[in-house]
Amino acid sequence: MNLQTPLTHIKGVGLRTAEQFELSNLRTVKDLLYFLPRKHEDFSEVTKIADLAPGKRTIRARCESITTRNVRRGIKVTTAILADDSGKLQAVWFNQAYRMTQLKDSAQEFFFSGEFEFNYNKYQLTNPSAEKVNELPIQTDRLLPIYPAVKGLKSQLVRKILTELRSLITMLPETLPAAVVSSQKLVSINQALMGMHFPTTQHDVKKARERLAFEELFELLLASRLNKQANARLQSWKIDFESSVIKTFVDSLPFTLTDAQRRAAWDILQDISGESPMNRLLQGDVGSGKTVVATIATRQVVNAGYQVAILAPTEILATQHARTMADLLEQYGVTVGLLTGAVKTKNRQALLDNLKDGSLNVIVGTHALLEPSVQFHKLGLVAIDEQHRFGVQQRQRLLDKSKRMPHLLSMTATPIPRSLALTVYGELDVSIINQKPADRKPIQTKIWSPVSRKELYLAIDTQLQQGRQAYIVCRLIDDNPVNEAKSVQAEYKKLQNSIFGHRRMDLLHGKLKPAEKEAVMRQFLAHEIDILVSTTVVEVGVDVPNATVMMIEDAEQYGLSQLHQLRGRVGRSSYQSYCYLVTSDTKKPSQRLREVEKSNDGFYLAEVDLALRGPGEVYGRAQHGALNLQIASLADTRLIAKAQRAADEFIQSEDDLLQYKQLSANVEKYQRLTTLN
Repeated sequence: MNLQTPLTHIKGVGLRTAEQFELSNLRTVKDLLYFLPRKHEDFSEVTKIADLAPGKRTIRARCESITTRNVRRGIKVTTAILADDSGKLQAVWFNQAYRMTQLKDSAQEFFFSGEFEFNYNKYQLTNPSAEKVNELPIQTDRLLPIYPAVKGLKSQLVRKILTELRSLITMLPETLPAAVVSSQKLVSINQALMGMHFPTTQHDVKKARERLAFEELFELLLASRLNKQANARLQSWKIDFESSVIKTFVDSLPFTLTDAQRRAAWDILQDISGESPMNRLLQGDVGSGKTVVATIATRQVVNAGYQVAILAPTEILATQHARTMADLLEQYGVTVGLLTGAVKTKNRQALLDNLKDGSLNVIVGTHALLEPSVQFHKLGLVAIDEQHRFGVQQRQRLLDKSKRMPHLLSMTATPIPRSLALTVYGELDVSIINQKPADRKPIQTKIWSPVSRKELYLAIDTQLQQGRQAYIVCRLIDDNPVNEAKSVQAEYKKLQNSIFGHRRMDLLHGKLKPAEKEAVMRQFLAHEIDILVSTTVVEVGVDVPNATVMMIEDAEQYGLSQLHQLRGRVGRSSYQSYCYLVTSDTKKPSQRLREVEKSNDGFYLAEVDLALRGPGEVYGRAQHGALNLQIASLADTRLIAKAQRAADEFIQSEDDLLQYKQLSANVEKYQRLTTLN
């Protein structure tokens, strides 16, 4: 038997069991060995109900009764009365209705393990795990691995089959270089897997988790280092820095650059003067002026005889970039074109012809730039705005349109936590714009209860009386009978027929045609609209300096990063701006909302977001899911630093990666997944 042996060859795995494993994508011995427990329950200390004190506790009890009810949108509460020979207590689970079936036999004894705490004026056991007493393995320590219940897969079944593989685990070959295991004082892969599946003590679990988390991070960091090395070996266009050209351009700007913008521009100008292709990430908070920095680089690239492509995720944003760059560059004879799905055939062909013969210097566009018909004369720089919205293959298609690898500038208004910058974005050089223009006032953010709407609407109308404009953001386009969240259609009608009947209002949402969206945003920019009722389509949108109010309905349903992005639609002028976070009920606001209320610092909020929600919010759920990090946390800066040093030492040692079969395969996968060049 080896790691590639099908699970069907293991004793105890019949047709039905194999089907259950197959549903969870567990097909081979290796799949099962690396199907790691999500936690370990310690059943060694069992407390009588009568003797319970607050804290993490385990009891042995029966379920006398159990009920489930809907308390509000999307929340189901299951409540049970548990009893042993010393007394009774209440247990409560949130969104775990399956407990009704699990605990229906009142004669069956279970170990319940959870937090015993004072809630809703009584002590209760909150979200406890439940394991049948007669299904627990007979062992003195009772430290039990609890596996993810993927497609209903039961931990008991996983534990039973893994018991057949204990001897194989002890014979597995080491997956990391011996020098790395030794220098980092890690347990072997055998000890790590035994410590996860068959632990004797909590110390076993701790050492196992540290080893496996280190290995996941080491693979990811090694991949990014190798990508960076590969990028450095490529040849790009060498675009020399011309101080007089840049000085003249910067002096002509209608505003003064911040120090952070100057530093970022210098980083980029230095990079493109080298023979290797630039691969730089420009991250700056909303409204910090990333487009201007990209325009400075564009001025230099075009002056040297090369073309620039700017890729944006939406037509609204592409149009804004094209307008901004044309205003700043056309006085120097630089031609700027816009290519989106809305460009008519006749105009499109003229654009393509001018791009191919080199008479068009700069093209700004959406996914339309990726089409095969788009050909360049001499593409020197590609700048991708909100780059996380584009897949690796989409980015590559644009880069492939050059005879040599063009310089790549990736931009994002979603500040990236330092730990993510080291891992997922480890192959990029990073520039940060952490300052806003001097005339900008901090946005005043406030959480509002839905019962205070009258006062809230009065505050908004006060701003409108002063000549300002407002956004009102709702989650849904149309009313949905299974979702109580406010919709733009219903909210628009209600406000138009009541409190804001005297104001000019309009709608913006994803079902509108591109030309319709564009028309609405142009009207809003021209102040022909006072209040724009919109979905999150405005999250990445046009710059409207006169808009000073951002009101977000059902604010607790948004991610922290998205709330900060929406807030960034205002505060783009010297006027005082406001962000109002309206909750859907009168309950205590979440920590997420309180963090947004107290801080305007996107970099601080990015760190909080990573801790609260994980890296999916920043990196993109699909890509992060493909990373398959079961144990490692991308918020663990200490372990990331260790893995980073080890990856650097491994590369310097010139050890042959290919001799480590599993490590090599995982590193190659991450190289394909995370590469941005």
